[in-house]
Amino acid sequence: MSTEILAPLPGRAIPLSEVPDPVFAAEMVGAGVAIEPPDTDEPITVVAPIAGAIVKLHPHAAVILSDAGVGVLLHVGIDTVGKTDLFQVRAAEGDRIEIGEPLVTFSPNAIRRLGLSAAVPVVVMDSAPGSAQHAASGAVAAGEVLFSI
Repeated sequence: MSTEILAPLPGRAIPLSEVPDPVFAAEMVGAGVAIEPPDTDEPITVVAPIAGAIVKLHPHAAVILSDAGVGVLLHVGIDTVGKTDLFQVRAAEGDRIEIGEPLVTFSPNAIRRLGLSAAVPVVVMDSAPGSAQHAASGAVAAGEVLFSI
């Protein structure tokens, strides 16, 4: 049985291999797709790509575990760990969350002005490299199917 992972924000879907981080690019954490957010200073809200429990929530990242045991990691930007002023957390660790509910709000260009990538990898943890199926490419809206696994 496959699980659909929805796009947690609007932007341009890109392969993980294009993410400027060797761990994500090599799918060491798991298979998935990244989203390059639009060129904007406006706040964008990252929403839950699956329903489940928020097992980890940091300003820059979240892990949601579905009832079926699928763990999805979202990482907002690359090398954004510790840059808490860039993010507004909209949920809490331990919360039960439904698809489309807000997790974190951020401005893509605030991250880019620091010389960092604003790409948002969306990864199914511990999945085999290359196992993301029907991966979206190009423009995606929040809530569209990003890939299945």
